Amino acid sequence: MVIQPAFWKDRRVLLTGHTGFKGSWLAMWLQSMGARVVGYALPPGTQPNLFEIAGFARQMVSIFADIRDSERLRRAFTDHPPQVVFHLAAQAWVLPSYADPAETYSSNVMGTVHLLEAVRQTPGVQAVVVVSSDKCYENREGEAHRESDPLGGCDPYSSSKGCVELVTAAYRASFFKPADPAGHGAAVATARAGNAIGGGDWSPDRLIPDAIRAFVDQRPLPVRHPQAIRPWQHVLEPLAGYLLLAEQLCKKGTAFAGAWNFGPPDQHRVEQVIDKLAGLWGEEAAWVSDQASHPQEAHCLRLDASKAISALRWQPRWSLDTTLRMTVDWYRAHLSGADIDTISRRQIDRYCRECCREYSHDSGNPFVT
Repeated sequence: MVIQPAFWKDRRVLLTGHTGFKGSWLAMWLQSMGARVVGYALPPGTQPNLFEIAGFARQMVSIFADIRDSERLRRAFTDHPPQVVFHLAAQAWVLPSYADPAETYSSNVMGTVHLLEAVRQTPGVQAVVVVSSDKCYENREGEAHRESDPLGGCDPYSSSKGCVELVTAAYRASFFKPADPAGHGAAVATARAGNAIGGGDWSPDRLIPDAIRAFVDQRPLPVRHPQAIRPWQHVLEPLAGYLLLAEQLCKKGTAFAGAWNFGPPDQHRVEQVIDKLAGLWGEEAAWVSDQASHPQEAHCLRLDASKAISALRWQPRWSLDTTLRMTVDWYRAHLSGADIDTISRRQIDRYCRECCREYSHDSGNPFVT
């Protein structure tokens, strides 16, 4: 399968959540291929943040607004009619969903409803990728989830992502029917990704940014669930899947609509990840088991990505060791005062060169798998 820069050059893309961790990386990647990106999101939620320090907002239209503001969102679609929509805006964390479940459901569920309504009223949208989560499944602790498995969620965040899947499926079946003269021609898919890690994440209550903060402060990191198992992957891995999926939605329509998993072949315990990260960081980086009481979280999450591997020919490439090495290199570069836009784009460039059989800056088609 091919990620074609020629396909993305001058293509109009509306990206919600572009001020977040994954959204910032996706915006940079799209810009590097010449896409005309419009971002719609709340201002960055952390200081520092990748959106501001990389400075890529200078190359795009950036709208600071709430995904739940339906009128403002529709105006963004009217003023900047897209061909492709990536929906990443969300309340993205488990623990805050316990503190304010209503906020989580409002942002994730109704935010998606408003997004799909805006798409439905905008002619010319060809493809929509709604980014969900591996936590949307009714977790059976240990079994690798396939796209056809039951949806569920044992906490408000996970449940909200299951709701996002149901909402999107209902809109797809009811309104997005290219063969129906009364339907909208957009092909709509959902993407369920594993735990994305990499440089530029300063989110609270997430393992990697919490670890980096602790290591920089030279204090032991308290780890909540060291035995928990997650599908860790570098942030560029699922983003490659989103790009491949959007291309095929534009080219082949409803044949690629539906749900897609993007996860690594191997899962690792939290303690394995933090041991490797501490070893790469050095300087007496350490962690301790947090014995305090914490809200319930799933112990084991596994994804079966065979559908994406077979139909999209998407393939996870970077091992956990490589992923963590790239992550440490990024944060080290940031601490040293390096130019983050350059560092981030070099990592995108390296991912494309190492994970593809053919790559050339001079080629009109450098991303070939």
